[in-house]
Amino acid sequence: MKRINLALLIGFLTFGMSAGMAQVLDSIPDTQVEPPEEIIQGSYTEKAADAPPRQRVKLDGIAAVVGDYVILDSDVEKTLIDLRNQGATEEDVDQCSLLGKLMEDRLYAHQAVQDSILVADDEVNSTSEQYIQEFVQRLGSMEKVLEFYNQETVEDLREELFKINKLQMLSQRMQQDIVGEIEVTPEEVRQFFNKIPEDERPVFGAELEIAQIVKKPEIPEIEKQKVVDLLNEIRADVVDNGASFRVKAILYSQDPGSKSKGGFYSMTRQTPFVKEFKDVAFSLREGEISEPFESPFGYHIIFIEKIRGQELDLRHILIQPEVPQKALDDARKDLDSIRTHIMEGKYTFAEAALNFSDEKETKFDGGVLRNPADFGSRFELTKMDPKLYNQVRNLKDNEISNPTLEPDPRGGPPSYKILMVTNRYDEHQADFARDYMKIQELALRDKQFRAIRDWMSERIDETYISLDSEYRECSFTNNWLKD
Repeated sequence: MKRINLALLIGFLTFGMSAGMAQVLDSIPDTQVEPPEEIIQGSYTEKAADAPPRQRVKLDGIAAVVGDYVILDSDVEKTLIDLRNQGATEEDVDQCSLLGKLMEDRLYAHQAVQDSILVADDEVNSTSEQYIQEFVQRLGSMEKVLEFYNQETVEDLREELFKINKLQMLSQRMQQDIVGEIEVTPEEVRQFFNKIPEDERPVFGAELEIAQIVKKPEIPEIEKQKVVDLLNEIRADVVDNGASFRVKAILYSQDPGSKSKGGFYSMTRQTPFVKEFKDVAFSLREGEISEPFESPFGYHIIFIEKIRGQELDLRHILIQPEVPQKALDDARKDLDSIRTHIMEGKYTFAEAALNFSDEKETKFDGGVLRNPADFGSRFELTKMDPKLYNQVRNLKDNEISNPTLEPDPRGGPPSYKILMVTNRYDEHQADFARDYMKIQELALRDKQFRAIRDWMSERIDETYISLDSEYRECSFTNNWLKD
């Protein structure tokens, strides 16, 4: 949970902050039972009429309105509590900064609707379903998820998630529309770098470039056939005898993400499943069960439970062939031989990767690993994955590690790999030639930030904005008060 970033927490951990809240305007005329003494609306201030001489009780009022979207006081408070429960401190986030972020999200979403930037309902439903499945896996049961989010039924949860995710996706699409086509020229990068005072130029930490060669164990055909035969038996029992596919999935499936749910997934064509799985799923009719088929994860059968437009409710069973110890030993011996030949100079590490590695993602680039943070080839030591760091930290220049057995992060069979540090970069102050790619990224972010800032300023002036007097003293980044 602590990994969930601010934007996701704002969009996912807080209910009642959605487009549907616009209807609150009809039922709650103001932020109190009686009109407040003062309310900021747009760029002007007006005094309310004197209230009757009785005590006024503060209800769950409206903190702000941005276009067609309403933010309630409880939205701000609940989100603040959620963030602090995740470890955020008062220095990290307070009510003012949080409200400012919520208003930004709603301004993006409001303008996205005005600009006819669309988000398909099927896509929103699919995203919501993935969140539900992920949190069921984390918390252990649907009951615990409903309790955690204070919802009575699954349908209530899905309805709230739909509103929240629709808003978040509109916001993200709008931001992408603003900055998506922004680029920086080499001259802009040079000007950006030269404007940074020499004593204020960034310092880049020590970095490594790493390459690897991977050998996957060769699974005998007899082991593959055992799995296919078992899946065919399961399929026949369901088709011919009316056995429950859900129960079969619980008993036999080796997919940790769906086993406890009877193999259930809800998906669209945008759902990030492998091509082999999608191709079979979308070729089936409602109520049909596929023949066994292979993917990088193993062998599957799929049962289509329901088709809703472009969205599928399905169940599947995944079974992986057993990897004999001999296959693992053979893979390790192959890598030992490759490592020896590289050290003897028969071929370079890059040539060996191209000719012998079983990992398609890296073999055609000499085995070079890509940093998932920026897809570059460098890994900063202080930001490296601890497991990878421990594998390479003691390697000297031109030294190759011994074969290491490693599980497949995607859930496939384990494989052996050898690693080599191909380049080292000591900690240093930014140098234009040496660090051009990093400086280019900084220049691009700066240009995108300025575009967002200018867009925000223009849209605030054009959009209806109402802010409760409680927040009038806040020092917002944006000019929400239109001063």
